Amino acid sequence: MKQSVIFKDVEPQDKNIKSIGYRLYLKFSDTTPAKAALYHNNTMVKIIELSDKVAKKLLVVQAVEMGAEKKALAAALGITRQTVHNYIEINKYFGLEGLIHNYSPSRSKSLREQRRRHSSRRSTGNKARQVEQIHKQQRETVSSQLELPLTTVPLAAQDQPFSEQHNWETTRYAGVFMYLIALISENNWLKMVMEYCGAKYKVFMIFILMAAYNIRSIEQLKNIRKREAGLVLGIKRVPSKLRVRRWLHDVSEKKISAQLLKDFFCHQLRAGLVGMWLWFTDGHLLPYTGKEKVHSGYNTQRRMPVAGRTNLVTSDSSGRIVDFEIQEGKGDLRGYIVNLNKRWQDELIQTPVQIFDREGYGSEYFHTLLENQVCFVTWEKYIDTDKLDAFAPEMFTESFEFNAKTYRIFEGQKTFTHKLEDGSGEKFTLRRIYIWNVTSNRRTSALAGVPTDKLSTQDCALAILSRWAASENTFKHLADKHPLHYQPGFEIVDSEKQEITNPQYKQSQAMLARLKTQLNKSYKKFSKSKEVFNKDGSIRQNSVHHRLKHKIEHQEAEIAELKRQIKQTPEKIDISSLEDYRCFKRICNESKNLFDFVTSSVWNARKQMVEWLLPYYENKNEYVDLFYAITNCQGWVKSEKHTVTVRLEPLEQPSRRAAQEQLCRKLTSLGALTPVGKSLVVEVGDSPLK
Repeated sequence: MKQSVIFKDVEPQDKNIKSIGYRLYLKFSDTTPAKAALYHNNTMVKIIELSDKVAKKLLVVQAVEMGAEKKALAAALGITRQTVHNYIEINKYFGLEGLIHNYSPSRSKSLREQRRRHSSRRSTGNKARQVEQIHKQQRETVSSQLELPLTTVPLAAQDQPFSEQHNWETTRYAGVFMYLIALISENNWLKMVMEYCGAKYKVFMIFILMAAYNIRSIEQLKNIRKREAGLVLGIKRVPSKLRVRRWLHDVSEKKISAQLLKDFFCHQLRAGLVGMWLWFTDGHLLPYTGKEKVHSGYNTQRRMPVAGRTNLVTSDSSGRIVDFEIQEGKGDLRGYIVNLNKRWQDELIQTPVQIFDREGYGSEYFHTLLENQVCFVTWEKYIDTDKLDAFAPEMFTESFEFNAKTYRIFEGQKTFTHKLEDGSGEKFTLRRIYIWNVTSNRRTSALAGVPTDKLSTQDCALAILSRWAASENTFKHLADKHPLHYQPGFEIVDSEKQEITNPQYKQSQAMLARLKTQLNKSYKKFSKSKEVFNKDGSIRQNSVHHRLKHKIEHQEAEIAELKRQIKQTPEKIDISSLEDYRCFKRICNESKNLFDFVTSSVWNARKQMVEWLLPYYENKNEYVDLFYAITNCQGWVKSEKHTVTVRLEPLEQPSRRAAQEQLCRKLTSLGALTPVGKSLVVEVGDSPLK
């Protein structure tokens, strides 16, 4: 029997059944003619009300995607072939919203109010005519082979991830697939990105490859095997760097990074993917080496100001990134921490304790935190080491071990004074944690503005020891795996901050410092001089003591006058209105936010997968290295109609291979699905091409 006969659609005997091709048919009801059921291989797919225009449109789109013939479908539903074509094209270029936005099935006032509020965001007009215009633009630009802007090109069926079906093919980037599974299953990451970016979601897939394989820039993509990488990312082929940059430019123009980051961080908090007990905040310098005039940040290692921005990053106790914000110049760490709880208060079950470095030290800031009910722990600044060393060892009553070091602690108090507007002072007290590192015989102290029932003395000590020095595991380890300084695209705009320190104010402050130094020297000389008397007992007017006394009076008066002048001199001036001054420029953070959004996602997914791997491997000192060995494995990928399978090459050592297999089973059991419903499976085995 010929193959064409085997797969030929069976002609229905029932007059109520209308065949529409590819073993699909519509069955109409005798009792309720307005109802129809869609069947595939004699299995009912769905039932719709034909009077419902939206349901009818969705039926057309779904049936065509399943393989229905447009002409037969149009005849069965009593519509024209052109109408079917219009539905398909409108869905392709404008999505479901464009297909159904004129539909008003409910009389609910709230829904009508929602439609009224969001009507300005929806595209209006005849969609069929707009599709014609899009096709015309495509024909005009076909020679350039460049895709249309994001505003007119939505996600088509052929642009869906892993839309290509193929048999086993070799890829050396098979380990990237594990990150995809973790992101899709834990964060619904792919669907979120596609909702924001449409077909340009592919640039985020390429960023995942860069983050997973430590590819430091878009330019280095020239060194990868584009077809092999594209197969495992589900985008068929990684394009040239020019096309990647075009995608990034199109996404950056949409200005979606702020809302995208907010949605991602909100989902993490709601799903419990990050901790809510301790939040650690620190700043990371993003240096700028271009020729534009920008504000300066501070380089801690070099101990000097450097042109650039500051990335303020908050992580939980396990090192997962909770939030980040890129600010101009040195940034405002204090304001960022105060606003952090306010920003996420609707998502927080309990208020986290903020841990920060000495940059946030200050009585006024501590008072602000207490007023805003922000619990915190920080290092104490301006420590008198002699007083710390004078404490007897018996005073350190509690002891514990942390990072293979022995610590002893005890708690005291420290009182601060907050100056009020009327000049008076308001006193408040913070907990003071004295810490003695017995192993290195060094002592220090920390301050805590948190109740004792929330954090004990030992908890406060562990909190402040958990993110700095030998315990740092955010930036120091993150820098080895991600290009923290990399900016994939630059856009320079005028900065809103055009103020500089007033040169006159700066000069007066320097003069005041010199006068105070001279006054201190005079005080020292005066303390050592003695009163000299004449023979008749009167005070000698030209003695050193007398001259120093008059000199001190003159210096004190000069300092008082200079202070009065400084008080009247503005500390900052706006240079935008001055001549011979170049205005400050600001580096747009859009592309950097998009890139760091991916690196943060990958970092958090890596943290989660390492925790999943830990129970399967006995050697706890090597399980992180084992994870990197697994994710760097080569392998094979196969894309079928309903499943995408990646097979990793097995590791040689039996214990490592067993852990590799268990981790792959764990990831497969998560049931990750692409937006069109394809299952993602990862396994371990020998080559299927032998």
